[in-house]
Amino acid sequence: MIPVRVLLADDHALVRAGIRALLEGLEGVTVVAEAGNGGEVLELARKHRPDVVLLDISMPGLGGLEASALLKQELQEVRVVMLSMHANEEYVLQALRAGASGYMLKDSATAELELALQAVVQGETYLSPRISKQMVEGYVQRVGGEQPKSDNLTPRQRQVLQLIAGGHSTKEIAYRLELSVKTVETHRAQLMDRLQIRDIAGLVKYAIRNGLVTTAK
Repeated sequence: MIPVRVLLADDHALVRAGIRALLEGLEGVTVVAEAGNGGEVLELARKHRPDVVLLDISMPGLGGLEASALLKQELQEVRVVMLSMHANEEYVLQALRAGASGYMLKDSATAELELALQAVVQGETYLSPRISKQMVEGYVQRVGGEQPKSDNLTPRQRQVLQLIAGGHSTKEIAYRLELSVKTVETHRAQLMDRLQIRDIAGLVKYAIRNGLVTTAK
């Protein structure tokens, strides 16, 4: 378990208390501060420099999307995991465009918190499984039988890309594909170079657009 310092942001005190209790029950996780609005998020992030900001997407004043975008501009090392009740694709894509490294539904299973935190601190993207499934289904509905435009990728690169887009960490991908962590990192670097994409969020969006995300868990 990688130690993770978390800033928790939600405008409902009872919700924050519940999530904080869950976080404090996870090994290696420390809640360094709590915020009730987007302005506080920025102020406390500057002060505490957390590893991860768990950020409610809907807050009064400066909302979660705006706060995420400002965080990524000013504190690029901070990872944002968006917390939301909204499961539709547009909200997820807006969050990724705003610099979020993860998107979790508020009714997710408790175990997802640990998975999400560990994924994003390792530079991966985490999406709640239900989110991944809905985005894939939405893509299939839009394009029908259209073939993915990814013939320039090798079968192994497609496998790695599918798992990245599914929110799996480098270690998880290595385990699933029976590869070393270094080999997975090499595949990821080659994907970014070949597709001219600079970050994990870009790979996720590419995979969704080209129908490469798998719903198999």
